[in-house]
Amino acid sequence: MMADGQDQPAQGRFEGAVHLFPVRVYFEDTDLSAVVYHANYLRYMERARSDMLRVAGIDQRAHFEAGGGAYAITDLAIRYRAPARLDDALLVTSRVVQARAASVVIQQTVRRGGELLTDARVTAALVGADGRPRRQPAAWVDLFRRLVVQGEEAS
Repeated sequence: MMADGQDQPAQGRFEGAVHLFPVRVYFEDTDLSAVVYHANYLRYMERARSDMLRVAGIDQRAHFEAGGGAYAITDLAIRYRAPARLDDALLVTSRVVQARAASVVIQQTVRRGGELLTDARVTAALVGADGRPRRQPAAWVDLFRRLVVQGEEAS
């Protein structure tokens, strides 16, 4: 039996150059005080980045299975500003701010309504099975650069 579109996981959407990804805070995400554990913001951002790539048309799994490598986080700067709590509806935004031959830099935020809870700047590098950097496919770099330009025009 095939699942219809209604049974598919949420993958977010693009508004211009910004990918929007909704997240709900569940009990498993929190500590004993019902506040989101700090590492779970990284999980929310990872899901948002992965779905941003999927929605943009990048098939990470096929690339990996073909021996093309996978993304690894090589740099991360994160700032926690306010806590999220049990049952909050959050929105993770992701925007490509720089594209290089082997890496991409993505600015991400986590918000509750209009309140900024967390923001981060993440560098993901494409690496081979040997752990060494690899050039990203040219089509991916072109896509990332278009998103950077589109984001700069909207700023």
